[in-house]
Amino acid sequence: MRRIPALIAVCGLVGAGIAAAQQNMLLDYAASQMVQKFQTASCEQLKAQKGAPQTDKQKEVKEFLQNDAQARAAFVNKVAAPVLNKMFVCGMIP
Repeated sequence: MRRIPALIAVCGLVGAGIAAAQQNMLLDYAASQMVQKFQTASCEQLKAQKGAPQTDKQKEVKEFLQNDAQARAAFVNKVAAPVLNKMFVCGMIP
């Protein structure tokens, strides 16, 4: 009988681990897409896209990052340098 609670606990941890892995995959995907966008786009393209409406996937990622401070910090750590460097080069920030 002692094995059942232990099994339930292990299943819960595995489920939580899978959910965390899926969130990390979403975070990595969003970060890589943003970095790739800034590395491959010209300054003119970036300026034109600045006011463009967001896709459903972008809205989903934005909502996720707004609701999860740890994920937001990890995302910013991955994208800050390449994105800000490109924005500086393009004159999009002073």
